[in-house]
Amino acid sequence: MRAQTVQTWIARHIAVRRRLEHICMSYLLFVMVVTTKHSLEEAARFSGLHKSQFSKLLKAHSPVAVATLERLSKKQAKQVAHAQQKLRELPWKRAIIVDSTLQHRASLHPENAKTFNHGQGFVVGHQWTNIVLLLNDMLIPLRPIPFYSQRYCRDRKLVYRTEHDRVVEYIQQLQLEEYIGSYDPREVVVLMDSGYDNKKIQNAIATKQ
Repeated sequence: MRAQTVQTWIARHIAVRRRLEHICMSYLLFVMVVTTKHSLEEAARFSGLHKSQFSKLLKAHSPVAVATLERLSKKQAKQVAHAQQKLRELPWKRAIIVDSTLQHRASLHPENAKTFNHGQGFVVGHQWTNIVLLLNDMLIPLRPIPFYSQRYCRDRKLVYRTEHDRVVEYIQQLQLEEYIGSYDPREVVVLMDSGYDNKKIQNAIATKQ
């Protein structure tokens, strides 16, 4: 399949401004296809565009990306939420799944990179906390939580918060009815691994009933 055909198909399925369509599609294809090294230089080489275009996209349009993801997630969730079937072999009808993902880096030189202990030893990279909504065997991505290192926060005069603190804040602010409409809280289960075994997180979930 030709790259242009793939770009056209993707563009039909995501809501992105026309003037950003070409650069967004190019970067998305780059992330999907290239698995070895993700950098502005590699993205430019892959797409034949100048790296400054990707730099401007990532720096200037992050609010657009967040708003678009949330809009698409809510639209998709509402389409499948009316089917009230239970999760496979589980007593609940909906699940919120929280898990962290590390984006590997070769060294600590990239911005916001840090050394993490990820169960199988130490890993250098960037960390994201991913949240998905499971409805009727369909995974719907919600807005992820970026992790900012203490050095990154200090350099930018930001208030440093741990990953657990960010998860607590996310749960407190999550309005699930915006995604699935009215629901019975007893039909929702939150699944996390042992890395999130934290009283503050448990209390935040319990407060949501």
